[in-house]
Amino acid sequence: MRTSKPEPSHAGGLTIGRLAKAAGVGVETIRYYQRRSLLPVPKSNGSARLYPALLIDRIAFIKRAQSLGFSLREVATLLDLQDGRNRRAVQFVASDRLEQIQSKLSDLRRMRTVLGDLLERCQQGADALFCPIIQTLAGR
Repeated sequence: MRTSKPEPSHAGGLTIGRLAKAAGVGVETIRYYQRRSLLPVPKSNGSARLYPALLIDRIAFIKRAQSLGFSLREVATLLDLQDGRNRRAVQFVASDRLEQIQSKLSDLRRMRTVLGDLLERCQQGADALFCPIIQTLAGR
């Protein structure tokens, strides 16, 4: 998520601290993404490394993909497509994620049905000490 735009005076590049601030992440996050090969490590110009401002959008993409449940390995594959590489791998990752989501939705629907039934039985029970929710969770 972007918190601010880079200052115009830094059109040639941003220091890692300014990039982190503009992207709304910590410096260590940027370094971590570099270690995972999600972000490039620019050459030093002598006193500091200058990062292109377009990395702000790349970081936002990484954070958004993570919030959607993609692992950093999957994000790397998605970035390949953004960089113009490996369309089939991206389709595989997206297809795999969709299958996982559909499986979770199916599990959640089953859980909703079972929990709703248990709750109804618990509310209708005459015995204040017996609750099928507790009994079921206890494995009895």
